[in-house]
Amino acid sequence: MQLFDTHAHLDSEQLQPHLDEILALVDQGSMRINAIGTDPRSSQRCLELAKKHADVFAAVGLHPNYCAKFDESHWQAILEIVDDPVVVAIGETGLDKYWDDCPFDVQLKWFSRHIDLSFEKQKPLVIHTRECESEMIETLESSARGGRIIGIMHSFAGSADAAKRCLDLDMYISFAGMVTFKKSTELREVAKLIPDDRILIETDSPYLSPHPFRSKRPNLPMRVESTAECLAEVRGVTVAEFAAQTFENANRVFGL
Repeated sequence: MQLFDTHAHLDSEQLQPHLDEILALVDQGSMRINAIGTDPRSSQRCLELAKKHADVFAAVGLHPNYCAKFDESHWQAILEIVDDPVVVAIGETGLDKYWDDCPFDVQLKWFSRHIDLSFEKQKPLVIHTRECESEMIETLESSARGGRIIGIMHSFAGSADAAKRCLDLDMYISFAGMVTFKKSTELREVAKLIPDDRILIETDSPYLSPHPFRSKRPNLPMRVESTAECLAEVRGVTVAEFAAQTFENANRVFGL
């Protein structure tokens, strides 16, 4: 059984003591990982890991929580590496009203640039959203070209309506460890509704450890199996079937 963790921050300092173990599993062929950049330095590190390991890939971009400190030099650094074949996605980008780290209008400006870059390069967006569901959906719908956005709603925790509107834009919906939490009944109901060919799984490692590892940090990419087990049960399929489906979906969205 192969698993594809579509979102892990392999450059995180929290993961460094575990990185050899993680990469050994990847190199054995048991899983694939998309390593997610959040600024030029982390994006470069993800690129380097992807170049060294055949089943690691990279997303490069500028995270909304850090946008206040970015300037043209940071964007240029992303543009210099985005065409590398191991770069399969643009991000992590998006909008966030939970943290007060960056003015919302500045976030919107940078998010718009990522959207334009995604269409230009025909690589999917990796989209972060927190406490701004309506603003996010409105932005995506107004930015769509030909009725679609090339992208993934990362660590989805939104409503059924938001999921439907994203699916109407031809997007993918990715679930992280939160869907396994006891209190996440409504989110599991949303996960039931996602079409087979549009659902993905992730860890958001080193964050969001799934049940039964919720108290254990850092979260590790191999724990994506717990999320797969939860969602397979919810959707009435075997874990092997769900793993195969999400593996196929991830390869498709990333053009692999």
